[in-house]
Order: sequence, then C-alpha cells, then structure tokens
Amino acid sequence: MKIRAALVIVGSLASPVVGAFAGCGGTTQNSGSDASLEAGGSDADEAGAGWDSGGSSSSSGSGSSSSGYDATAPTDAGGIRDSGSLEAGSWMLTWSDEFSLPNGSPPDPNNWNIETGGGGWGNQELEYYTTDLPNAQIQNGNLVITAIATQGNSSYQCAYTTASSGGGTCEYTSARLDSNGLFSQLYGRFEASIRIPAGPGMWPAFWGLGVSGGWPKGGEIDVMENKGIEPSINHGSLHGSYSGPGGYQNVTGIYTLPGGAKLSDAFHLYAIEWEPNVVRFYVDDQLYETQTKAGIAASGDQWPFDQPFYLLLNVAVGGTFGGPPTSSTVFPQQMLVDYVRVYSRVGADY
Repeated sequence: MKIRAALVIVGSLASPVVGAFAGCGGTTQNSGSDASLEAGGSDADEAGAGWDSGGSSSSSGSGSSSSGYDATAPTDAGGIRDSGSLEAGSWMLTWSDEFSLPNGSPPDPNNWNIETGGGGWGNQELEYYTTDLPNAQIQNGNLVITAIATQGNSSYQCAYTTASSGGGTCEYTSARLDSNGLFSQLYGRFEASIRIPAGPGMWPAFWGLGVSGGWPKGGEIDVMENKGIEPSINHGSLHGSYSGPGGYQNVTGIYTLPGGAKLSDAFHLYAIEWEPNVVRFYVDDQLYETQTKAGIAASGDQWPFDQPFYLLLNVAVGGTFGGPPTSSTVFPQQMLVDYVRVYSRVGADY
C-alpha cells in the first residue's frame, strides 16, 4: 500500500538557512536567526575517500513552503501529480521509481545498480553491502533496505569491525543502490518518501554524486542523511573540492522534528530543488536550508553542481558519522522507500 497520502507537515522548524561553503572548521551564514556550528558528516563516495569535520548550521523558527511545488496539484491514478496540468515555473515529472514490482523482487535493474563490498567506504563503516534479497527487496509497494546483524555467521569479510580495527568477519550486512549509468539529471526537484531506521549506529542516506570528476571534485548532494544517535534530525549537505585541510568542503543544514518526534516513526518527504547557482533543501515541503554559488565563491571554494548527478540509497552501519551500534540498537533495521521522483522545471531556459 502506498502511504503518500498520509504525509503531513509535522510542525514548525528552523528559519531557512542561507549558507556558504566554509570548508573544515568554517562558518555559514544564516538568514533570520543565529547559526551554530557542529561537526558535519556524509556518506562516502565510491572512491573510498575519508570524511572530516566541516562547517554546518542549525536554526529555529518557522519553515517556508516550497516555491512552485504544489502538493495539492491534480494527480493521476498512481498518485503522481499530473504534469499535463502544470504551468510554467512548476515541476514536471521526468523519472520515478514507485517500487511497484511484485513482493520479493529485487530492485528494478533498469533503475538501480546494487553495489557490493565491505571495505569501510572511506568512513570505517562496519557493514558489507550485498546483492542478497534479505538486504534489498520490494515489499508492499516499498523498497526495503534491511541492515542485518550476522552474529558472526557470515562468509563476508570487512575492513572494520567493532572487535578489531584490522577487520575480520563482517558483523552486519546491508544494501547500497545507485543509478549511475542508468539515470542522471542536471537540475530539478529530487524527492523521496522514506521511513528511516532507528537506533545508534544506523546511518541511512538518500543522496547524489556527480557523473564525472570523481569525489570530491565531482560534488555530492545529501538530501537525507541521519545519524541514529540523533533520531529527530535530518542533515542536508553539499560537498565538493576545497583547497584547505582535508581537500573537500562540507556544509550542512539541519532540520529537527518538533516535540521530540522521531524521523523513524513515519514516512517523511525529503527533497531538494536544484537550479543554476542554488540548491534548496526541504523536509515535508518545509524549506530549511539554501546554498548558493555566490556564497561558495565568497569562501573561495568551488561549485561542482553544474553537471548531471545520479542517485544513491543506502543504509550504513557504524562509521565516523554517528558511531557504532550499541546494546540498545535492535536488529534487523529497515529503511522503507515509498517512491523516488525527479522533476524538471516547466519552461526553464537552462
């Protein structure tokens, strides 16, 4: 059963953050309220580069609605807004996966590659990503990515384990999907309806990488990224090349659910609206962060967000972003993805 009709805006949040890349230890600008800094993190790229701390921002106040995005617009029988009724300036669907294959099917190979490996992915992650159905399959109209504790009963070898920095038998398996070579797009609205897993050590993400240039030069956009020790917080981040320490730049805005609500308790809509010289970040259609090329140029950093990006979905376990699981973390843990949709701006001249 699709649950998109149940998505609601759950409360107020921060005044939208208008940021500039700061690199390691830098600062961002905030429009409307004071910004605080914390260590930023992100999922790793396929090149296996490590992560370090960077500039990030948080804020408080009321959110702003997405410009040009109408959640009440007419929909077709599948629940997708009718692109034929959209006027110039609004969004037209260009690609989607509704995860409507029969129960027990693997992810659609026309849309997704399944990556494998247990080398830590540049972040000292503890999981081995597999192609096994228990780790990634379609169930009841959702993509289900399941992180499983192996209890030592695994044939997979990992570079990092909680017992040994030298690695050994993998303690966890999970899945990581990407659309590299199958789908990519320059600019648009990228969104996914997701119910994330819960518990310390869980690290779910919905993100994108540039099709060329490698990491970090090619750029990275994190639409949804959560560390399990922060159950109410989503991180929206941009990464690219930086001339300072670490060689990459990191700026992160955060969205916090009010009243102690947990992101894992329900499906939420995670989105970016990406246009020339600007990326805007949303949760449940609430704008909470805006990053601009002008802000990055003012910091002397690069703007790699002018080429097509492909999509990734994964659930990491452990790693440098949020730390390892604890005795309170219950396994298996699942990330449910109701849909992923990508739109282009109607009538845009770029």
